[in-house]
Amino acid sequence: MKNYLFYVGIDISKSKLDVVILQKDTSLVSNHFIVENNVKGIKVILKNLIKQKIDLTTVLFCCENTGVYTSVLSSCLSENNLDYWVVPAIEIKRSKGISRGKNDKSDAKDIALYSIRNIDKLKLSTLPEKVIQQLKLLNTEREKVMKSYKLFEATKENIDFMPKEVYKSIATINNKTVKFLKATLKSIEKEMIELISNNIDLKNQFELIKSVPGIGDKTAIYMLIATRGFSAFDNARKFACYSGTAPFEYSSGSSIKGRTKVNHMADKKMKSILQMCALVAVKHDPQLKEYYERKKDDGKNAMLVLNNVKCKIIGRVFSVIKRQTPYINTYKFAS
Repeated sequence: MKNYLFYVGIDISKSKLDVVILQKDTSLVSNHFIVENNVKGIKVILKNLIKQKIDLTTVLFCCENTGVYTSVLSSCLSENNLDYWVVPAIEIKRSKGISRGKNDKSDAKDIALYSIRNIDKLKLSTLPEKVIQQLKLLNTEREKVMKSYKLFEATKENIDFMPKEVYKSIATINNKTVKFLKATLKSIEKEMIELISNNIDLKNQFELIKSVPGIGDKTAIYMLIATRGFSAFDNARKFACYSGTAPFEYSSGSSIKGRTKVNHMADKKMKSILQMCALVAVKHDPQLKEYYERKKDDGKNAMLVLNNVKCKIIGRVFSVIKRQTPYINTYKFAS
């Protein structure tokens, strides 16, 4: 493991970055300053470190994952080949223990302290490929358009409950809006497919994922985004945890014996998509259909069995990616 001498905690907000620099052997704040959350501000951070005669290769930068507000910092640090660690905000919050009050300076210090105390957990962050970033942004836009489309489609329910003269006043506007949203939706989906088609690795992975029964284009695309082209997860179990489908034991001593269940901390979108995949799979895949019906006949809860089906689908996806061959349904060859 690399021996870092300085730890830089950065509390990120929309307009500014609070920066705290800690030395390895002391928790005293050696420096605190505020810069703008842009390329110019991040250059000021690096110049400040160099001015203090700090070797940037001995520095670990750490910040919370604040979504799009983290993008500029991540890009600049990556371009300069510097080590940085983007940590989920809830993990840092829970590591603090009991605390009273908060401000941006103390938050930046807590982030720096987290990186010192949890150095054994360090997994350096990297930027996804540009094509993955583009797919993620397009997918976000698609979800916005889809929500708007459903809202405007719901307007048509009024036609059965009000006079035609009244509804007519908004009918033309509504039809134009719905038509525009449909065209926008098709345009976004077409662009996403083109991006994947123009990348050999993603195109290959896309086709392999779709070979698994129950998975279509939308699910395959979201899996590519969530796994960063299958570079963010080592195995199916880790992705199942991320997706909220992996069960965990809940017990303590001899008195607490809770039922094994999934954890609520998950990618809810991925979990929802996998739910739909499982429902399709138990209808159209003979092997999973037989498994689902057999477990239900044994008295198992339907949702529990569906969760098991989701885990099986994830396992199949990671298997085809690892083998680099499409899924083959061996069930039909069984005697």
